[in-house]
Amino acid sequence: MADHVEEEKKSESLMEKISEKIHGHGSSSSSSSSSSDDEKDNLKKEKPPSSSSSSVMSGINRLFGREKPVHKVLGGGKPADVFLWRNKKISAGVLGGATAAWVLFELLQYHLLTLVCHCLILSLAILFLWSNATTFINKSPPHIPNVSLPEKPILEFVSALRIEINYCLSVLRDIASGRELKKFLSVIAGLWVLSVVGSWCNFLTLFYIVFVLLHTVPVLYEKYEDQVDAFAEKATHEIKKQYVVFDAKVLSKIPRGPLKDKKLL
Repeated sequence: MADHVEEEKKSESLMEKISEKIHGHGSSSSSSSSSSDDEKDNLKKEKPPSSSSSSVMSGINRLFGREKPVHKVLGGGKPADVFLWRNKKISAGVLGGATAAWVLFELLQYHLLTLVCHCLILSLAILFLWSNATTFINKSPPHIPNVSLPEKPILEFVSALRIEINYCLSVLRDIASGRELKKFLSVIAGLWVLSVVGSWCNFLTLFYIVFVLLHTVPVLYEKYEDQVDAFAEKATHEIKKQYVVFDAKVLSKIPRGPLKDKKLL
């Protein structure tokens, strides 16, 4: 009887140990799962922001004080899509057409008026012969559309051009009056650079160079804008330092024109 009681005690103690191990393993697994969940939550909280948000929050001053994307700066719409190569086929076709025109007029020395006249002669001759030949071959004559220029887009273009011309005239007047010395030096330097470039090539070549730059510089800048803006910020800071020194030594000693707010007695 005593042996039977001892065996029951041993079996109960063995069952208690097994139950303690099971409960200990469950609590450890639950604690490990909860700790892993906590670690995942912490990782989510500590996840760095995306590249777009980091570029916004980086604090880099954009080139020329730009606050809009490059696509918006270029006016948006289809012209900006062409300049930024959104559709590579269209952009390549436009650039290829401009290159063909430059080769035709600059390298082959073909004149624009001659080209226009030859194209008109060829087109009118084909249409005239086709219209008269339809009576002999029993076919319908060619459909020649009635082309007319719309009034509204032309008026909008002329109005926008008038506003820009008036603004340029106003800026030139302020510069000539001696009130804007910084603008005066900038305009003189820009005109001098244009005169030097104009002595190297003619207007058509200069226009083609500008056209190629419009199709290459914006897309490269959009791709590397963070690096370019950081470099431009450092360069601008250095230029401002040098301008302060130049202003203190030279510009401040130059007599200025009459002030705008000068009152007559």
